[in-house]
Amino acid sequence: MALNRNHSQNGGVLINNGESVVRDCKNVELSFSDVSCKTDLLKGTKKGTVYLTPYRMVFVSSNIKDCMGSAMFPYYLMKGCSIEQPVFAANFIKGTVSAEPGGGWEGQAHFKMSFPSGGAIELGQHLFKLATNASRAPPAQNGASSFGYPSPGMMNGYGPPSQAPPAYPFPPPPPQQNGFYQGPPPAPTNMGYPSPTPAAGNVQMFEVLTVVCQILLKEATEKESDAAGGSMHTNPSRSSIQTVDDSFTFTLG
Repeated sequence: MALNRNHSQNGGVLINNGESVVRDCKNVELSFSDVSCKTDLLKGTKKGTVYLTPYRMVFVSSNIKDCMGSAMFPYYLMKGCSIEQPVFAANFIKGTVSAEPGGGWEGQAHFKMSFPSGGAIELGQHLFKLATNASRAPPAQNGASSFGYPSPGMMNGYGPPSQAPPAYPFPPPPPQQNGFYQGPPPAPTNMGYPSPTPAAGNVQMFEVLTVVCQILLKEATEKESDAAGGSMHTNPSRSSIQTVDDSFTFTLG
């Protein structure tokens, strides 16, 4: 157990970095007995609130002038805990707790938490469950003590500054545009050859049509000459040349 490390000047609770409160209970009375090392900090009955985290139980006194403002009970330092239900008194939780190295006191002591407003059974059951889970949890790797539980570190949600991410063998992504990363460039089309422009396409089509018209005109002229030779009749005033079978007509410009 550690003393006076988990409360603020105005009586609020300070939770160890990386942990959260999973249950709390107000109007709790805490007292100690059979303290192996005599200290004034553990004398008398303290009134306040109890908080449970995944790794420890924290008591914060409601009297900000009390010399013991808070007591932190790591689960691995608690033993012999039980829930008692007397007939003519409030239910309470009792057990034995040992001092944490550098916790402001030494030795061990018996503790008793009474619940005049109720809640001893619910909090006690939750306490036993959390203590069992904590004993099975892997040791913390953030500068924890030798017992494998997170050290107090920095509190009130403020932890050490985050480390820079490790370097990667790949180049960084391209800069963002409007909040999004640039996508890959579009794949080339037409196997790398530029497609013809509309103007070039029109020129090619006109050349093809011109060649076709010249061929058809030549055939029509030859047929017209053959027909004229047979009948010995021509009509030079016509503005169009027409085949004998009327299958093709080409108007001269």
